[in-house]
Amino acid sequence: MRIVINTEKCTGCAQCVESCPYTSIEIRDGKAHINEYCRFCRTCLSVCPEGAIIEIVEEGDEQEADISGYKGVWVFAEQRDGHIAPVAFELIGAGRRLADELGTELSAVLLGSTAEEAGELIKWGADRVYHANDPMFMKFNDEPYAQLLAGLIRKHKPEIVLAGATPIGRSFIPRIAARLKTGLTADCTALEIDKDSGNLLQVRPAFGGNIMATILCPNYRPQMATVRPRVMKRGVYAAERTGEVVPVAAENLTCRTRVIDTVKEVSECLVNLQEAEVIVAGGRGVGEKGFRMLEELAELLGGAVGASRAAVDEGWIPYSHQVGQTGKTVCPKIYIACGISGAVQHLVGMQSSDIIIAINKNPEAPIFNMATYGIVGDVNEVVPLFIKKIKEAKA
Repeated sequence: MRIVINTEKCTGCAQCVESCPYTSIEIRDGKAHINEYCRFCRTCLSVCPEGAIIEIVEEGDEQEADISGYKGVWVFAEQRDGHIAPVAFELIGAGRRLADELGTELSAVLLGSTAEEAGELIKWGADRVYHANDPMFMKFNDEPYAQLLAGLIRKHKPEIVLAGATPIGRSFIPRIAARLKTGLTADCTALEIDKDSGNLLQVRPAFGGNIMATILCPNYRPQMATVRPRVMKRGVYAAERTGEVVPVAAENLTCRTRVIDTVKEVSECLVNLQEAEVIVAGGRGVGEKGFRMLEELAELLGGAVGASRAAVDEGWIPYSHQVGQTGKTVCPKIYIACGISGAVQHLVGMQSSDIIIAINKNPEAPIFNMATYGIVGDVNEVVPLFIKKIKEAKA
């Protein structure tokens, strides 16, 4: 399948150039040309006033897939060292909600780990768990993971497949989408079901976080997405919940590589932001000296210090503390935003916090639209009062 331009009809009006979201059309010698960046989004087809842009189906191209037989929501349950990763429980929470809206079942796929861990996935909300406990899956390796999961999807035909946007998910989920010849939306921050069509609405930041794009895959199945850790709420744990654990045999899998060892990075952060229950974050409005004040407040609350990109770029605090699209995504019980205006890139990284307290002297700051509690005032006056009251209460 190709998008081509009939140069005899093309007048060089450049309307297609302006419409292309991927800058894949350019004017050469007064005519439009499509370069290698084309993603086949087909936006240009309806824009050209001369009808010079056409889609060509070549021999060997597959016709539109039959999606009528696909049903169910699947979650890839990532495990590390035999223990299920926290992102799996977040995906089960999101998957349970989507499955209930569609009136279908939620299944999880666990490669490696134990039967006991598989049973935990049911208690968190899964109806069924496909479990492969072959030793080859204990350490992550792209090839056997991709082969087995792609084979299961072909056999059982789920309509939605979700995975975490972690190093593991980002590594092998695109391989599966390519094998199945379907679409994949990476780094999603929200998932919804379109009430009219039943399609999955996959929301993610685009163009450097300046817009939130909603992406659909209406003509192919499964609809696949990787989801940022810490943006979805965990499911509801029910010890009495029952379900089915289906053993999966690892047969006829090939692997050209062998994982010898996994080396864990030693973090400079004394407190893991993504695990902290209280985060005190500062932005440009705090100033360099103000972060000492935030550190004191975070220590009193038993939390960690976060920062916006602006503060990190100024060199006031290391990158390991950055919260947002280009930093860490967090979901604490309490998030205190000090001197942070609320750019969409930052909001994406902390919007799932249970309670958001915003302190900013600008009453029109976007952060107040998301805050549970807002304090309009100078950070350098409000935070010291905060610290004083907490010390008095502890005394």
